[in-house]
Amino acid sequence: MSLSLALRRAPVLPAIRVTRVSLTDVGLAVVVFGFEAAQAVMLPEGVGSHRPDLWGWLLLTGSALVLVWRRRAPMWCLLGMVAFVAPYHYLEYIQPAPILSSMVALYALAVAGPPTRTFLVVPTVVITMAGVMSTIGKPDAGKDMLQSGGWIVAVAVAGEVVRMHRNYVAAIVERAERAERTREEEAGRRVAEERLRIARDLHDLLAHSITLIGVQTSVAAHILLADPERLDRTAVAAALDTIGDTCREARAELRTTLRVLRADGDGPLPDLAGIPALTKAAEAAGARVELTLDAGGAPVPPAVGAAAYRIVQESLTNAVRHAGTAEPRVRVSVCHRDTALELLIEDDGAKAVRAPAAGRPEGFGIVGMRERARSVGGTLVAGPRGDGRGFAVTAELPFTVEHQGDHR
Repeated sequence: MSLSLALRRAPVLPAIRVTRVSLTDVGLAVVVFGFEAAQAVMLPEGVGSHRPDLWGWLLLTGSALVLVWRRRAPMWCLLGMVAFVAPYHYLEYIQPAPILSSMVALYALAVAGPPTRTFLVVPTVVITMAGVMSTIGKPDAGKDMLQSGGWIVAVAVAGEVVRMHRNYVAAIVERAERAERTREEEAGRRVAEERLRIARDLHDLLAHSITLIGVQTSVAAHILLADPERLDRTAVAAALDTIGDTCREARAELRTTLRVLRADGDGPLPDLAGIPALTKAAEAAGARVELTLDAGGAPVPPAVGAAAYRIVQESLTNAVRHAGTAEPRVRVSVCHRDTALELLIEDDGAKAVRAPAAGRPEGFGIVGMRERARSVGGTLVAGPRGDGRGFAVTAELPFTVEHQGDHR
């Protein structure tokens, strides 16, 4: 980007508002007056130019005194300077003496901006003073003032350049601060998304595994207590084996999640190939599962496959936990529909699903399933079936997702 383009794009910042006169302003006025007084005393007199008397010194002092308001009110400072300098020149005192105060006032006006005011006021003041000097019988003074207008324009241009440079630097600093804030906000958003993803993964993993382990433990306890004399050792062993298998699967998935947290690697995403294992685990917990898995059609994006796996996992967990029967019947359908994956998981529970009791949290299972569907641009509906028996979960997960990140 060129400097001129950057200056055009830089925002016009407001001028600094000075609420009171500072010691710096007073010190500058004193220095300017000292320099002008030295010129009034040391420069030689000439034709139409003589040493200032009492009025001349008062006018010269006033031209320097108004500079204390150069930052607080630059326009009034310039007009005040003109009010003192015009009669000073008219009375033919040492002409170069008040030039410095004029330059300082013009520079302050240009630095304060805006540029339109500067380049309208400065020529107006010069032409007005030249006209006044010409009409009061001093045509040569007016002509000389117009001829010396070059330094006036130079001072105004210098002040405008300084103002543009300050605005440009301020704009760069402001953009850098805004970019830093944006980076911090983006980092915070990514951290929040990562925490939410981890919470969903841990919920799905632990809820599923603990539910299956709890059911198998209950089966083993029932067998042991129902008829100890006719103990079915085979059934107890099968229940314990199922618990062991579930623990090993949970440990493997937990290890994968912890590997992601420790930034050791991402690990593979679960996909549709793992759904049959979920149904077998649910059957080992006592459920009767009918699985329809259409693996044909367009390739399933990894993020969509992972979302479908987690939705089926959570739905089976809820069916085993809340169906209300010893052997709940669950139908799982995962089918391709053009460029989308359609899911249907429903059970024939013996009782309608009831709302949670007052003061009891609703839980995160259904919320997590909806979030997973939304993460790939899909939709999910979960609720009691129309006949009041059991629960149904339907989801549509499109393949054309804009963001296919890690949706474990």
